[in-house]
Amino acid sequence: MSQNASPSQPQDRLQADLTPKSYAEAAEKPADAGQKKSKGSKKKKSKSNGSLNNASVPQPQDDLPVPQPPASEKSFADAAVAPPEDSQVDGVSSPVNGHRSSETPDGPKDSKKTEDEKKVIYERLEGPHGVRLTSVKPDDEFEKEHRQDNKKEEKPELTSGREAGKGWERSKIRWAPLNVPLHRRLQTLMVLLHSLSIVGMLTIFFFLCSIPFLWPVLFPYTLFVLFSNAGQDGTLRHRKEWLRRLPIWSLYASYFPARLHRTQELPSTRKYIFGYHPHGIISHGAFAAFATEALGFSQLFPGITNTILTLDSNFRIPLYRDYAIRLGIGSVSRESCENLLSKGGPNGEGMGRAITIVIGGARESLDAEPGRMRLVLARRKGFVKMAVRTGADLVPVLCFGENELYEQLNPQEHPRVHRFQLLVKKLMGFTIPIFHARGVFNYDVGMMPYRRPLNVVVGRPVQVVQSQKPDPAYVDEVHTQYVQELQRIWDEWKDTFAKDRTGELEIVE
Repeated sequence: MSQNASPSQPQDRLQADLTPKSYAEAAEKPADAGQKKSKGSKKKKSKSNGSLNNASVPQPQDDLPVPQPPASEKSFADAAVAPPEDSQVDGVSSPVNGHRSSETPDGPKDSKKTEDEKKVIYERLEGPHGVRLTSVKPDDEFEKEHRQDNKKEEKPELTSGREAGKGWERSKIRWAPLNVPLHRRLQTLMVLLHSLSIVGMLTIFFFLCSIPFLWPVLFPYTLFVLFSNAGQDGTLRHRKEWLRRLPIWSLYASYFPARLHRTQELPSTRKYIFGYHPHGIISHGAFAAFATEALGFSQLFPGITNTILTLDSNFRIPLYRDYAIRLGIGSVSRESCENLLSKGGPNGEGMGRAITIVIGGARESLDAEPGRMRLVLARRKGFVKMAVRTGADLVPVLCFGENELYEQLNPQEHPRVHRFQLLVKKLMGFTIPIFHARGVFNYDVGMMPYRRPLNVVVGRPVQVVQSQKPDPAYVDEVHTQYVQELQRIWDEWKDTFAKDRTGELEIVE
């Protein structure tokens, strides 16, 4: 120990009128250290040690002896605050605890602290109340192994299939709600029954044929259907007015809804041929307006008995044939047209009679496209010749909305399919449109027509002069007048009933 060293024992310091020495001051300098420090450095160290003693180490009482720590050890406070010092051998610093110090024997202590702060040895964490935590940072090898251990402990990922039911909430099919009013359900039912009337009655007939007990009745009935001319005789003896006036047809017409409009009154002292345009897919507007009394035909045209015409092959279908003739539907054959316009009426010569022909036929159904009105009429002159031979006036009828009831393949986009459909029409007399609309319980997929309004406009009649041998020039003249009246109806009412049209009236073929 140095000669001027102050006593370290508590009793000696008490006799020398000195304050008791703390563990930190006792451990600050080893007992065998012979190096002399400057007074300035001693003052700085005593100040720092004094503040640390007051903060962390309690003062011992005067009457209790304070044990002196070994000279080679430091206090817990100094060990927790200061980094370990490097031992020096012959002026060369050696690493302590695996860390090398950059302090030289002659270098100041402040530079040593600066270098230690630059080293990433300790991680000083500060809590919310200013309390700092000091911990030793692990080396890179330990962190690498720790990361590998974490990867090994991670659970393997599972590859799952698609979630069942996923996407139904984003389905493009709009389903009908359950709280649809009853009358709308009944409307849908009536349109469904009419659309499936031919298929349904054929199904019933074949089911009856599977019962041997009914064969004695079904066999003669089948022969009667094949050879009957009830749809062509023009007598209308099977027509039932009560069937045409049933309330169920009002449900059918209100499904779209459909309306019948007249341009002017027609006298019941003449005979008429109503030319219905366009054909559409199934001609729902023609059936509602001219096959039933749902739209009030007899009120708009009193005294006129109208008969809508269809293919003669439909009268060879069991059960459906009886259903059709009782609604007053007739065959579109030449014989049927002449009989209907030359028999009956007040004078027995067909006055007050009228027939309705869908002029475009099955060929026009292939051009049924929403927003457009393409009529197959340029070369259709047979109905004009029939009007001249029978002396019947021609009445153009244009239905706005008939082509909007279904969607079908575009002939321009699918020319091969269109040619195949024309071939079927040529060989079999009818065609097969590839169409779709809505369903019974949804609004996007199915064979049911859309709920879109139908407005059947009856134009002004084109009067003709009767002749048993029509002159071709006169036929062309009447045909031109007929087309002009159709064009007039379109131009006058297109902005009212066809606001969303994408094209104008076109006369083709």
